[in-house]
Amino acid sequence: MELGAFSVSLTVKDLEASRRFYETLGFMPFAGDQAQGWLILKNGAHVIGLFQGMFERNMLTFNPGWDQNAQPVGAFTDVRELQRRLKARGVPLVSEADESTTGPASFVVVDPDGNPILVDQHV
Repeated sequence: MELGAFSVSLTVKDLEASRRFYETLGFMPFAGDQAQGWLILKNGAHVIGLFQGMFERNMLTFNPGWDQNAQPVGAFTDVRELQRRLKARGVPLVSEADESTTGPASFVVVDPDGNPILVDQHV
């Protein structure tokens, strides 16, 4: 099951302080809007998202249809198809994509330890 680009989405208390910290580790902002409370940073192939006031917990994030540079890829498995496959395997969903739509959509599952996993398609 190909889930798309991978990143870790971190819930932060102070976006500016977190940005500065991760920049010292070699991460550089390449997407987002600090005024809206979110930034995406990259160090080589490693991607992290910093989100202030948007999520309750840190989570794993997968983006079907994107590569690690947030650029569209050719062929990919649509988020609604991934959702159907997981539901068929008995995986409970916390939130679901509307299967009557096309294009951008998302769903959330939670692993056995309570870690949320966001599958978020932007194309």
